[in-house]
Amino acid sequence: MTGKLPYAEVIGDPIAHSKSPVIHGFWLKKLKIKADYKMFHVKPDQLGDYIDSRRVDPDWRGCNVTIPHKLAIMDHVSDPGDIRASIGAMNTIARSENGELFGTNTDAGGFFAPIADVPLSGQEVIVIGAGGAAQAVLFALSRINVGSVTIINRNVLKASALLARFGLKGQALEHGSALPPARLLVNASALGMKGQDELIINLDSQPDDAIVYDLVYAPIKTKLLVAAKARNMETIDGLSMLIGQAAVAFEIFFGQAPPLEHDEELRKLLLA
Repeated sequence: MTGKLPYAEVIGDPIAHSKSPVIHGFWLKKLKIKADYKMFHVKPDQLGDYIDSRRVDPDWRGCNVTIPHKLAIMDHVSDPGDIRASIGAMNTIARSENGELFGTNTDAGGFFAPIADVPLSGQEVIVIGAGGAAQAVLFALSRINVGSVTIINRNVLKASALLARFGLKGQALEHGSALPPARLLVNASALGMKGQDELIINLDSQPDDAIVYDLVYAPIKTKLLVAAKARNMETIDGLSMLIGQAAVAFEIFFGQAPPLEHDEELRKLLLA
């Protein structure tokens, strides 16, 4: 024992926008767990050194991983669940009982939770992005028998490869292309996030019953969601996935399930 509190943290570049410390801190307080949760700015060229430093820190319980490290982190930790071959991106790193650092992914479950009751079998879906978050989304979609999937991305070849990887039928289009009508449209890119380029999407081709789901949570009311609400479409904001994936990670880090009965209070805190 070092006399310090055990802790977990979130890493990324940028990182100041992260709401993970608020979420985990809220749950730690509710459960009266004597531990801490921090944020740590890690640039791409610092990722290896960061992992090496935490590997020898006995108080470190793990970290959540955000943009742009979800792919690169796989080269620095073990992969007992074969995440590299399945989802292809990690968002949670923790320490096993034997002290080894391993990676997993809680994004797929976090993404799916808000739409679990939506009948999407055979339905058309649009996914914007082809990075780590998009791969978790595509993994989840591949498990629920959706119809055609259109991926919108700057790199069409990369997007096409992801369709093949996850066994999804569909097409890859460049930004600015005309969109096919879909039951679900998901922004799984960083576009529209504070400090990033704007996401320009025309929803005119989408049916009135389309669900628009934006994984961006800074800001919560993205321009995409505002445009969708102007059409009276159903919308899902980035807090839904953020809380869902954090709940799984929290139990990994601290050994207890979070008190989800307080979700309404937590959401109000996050929106304050």
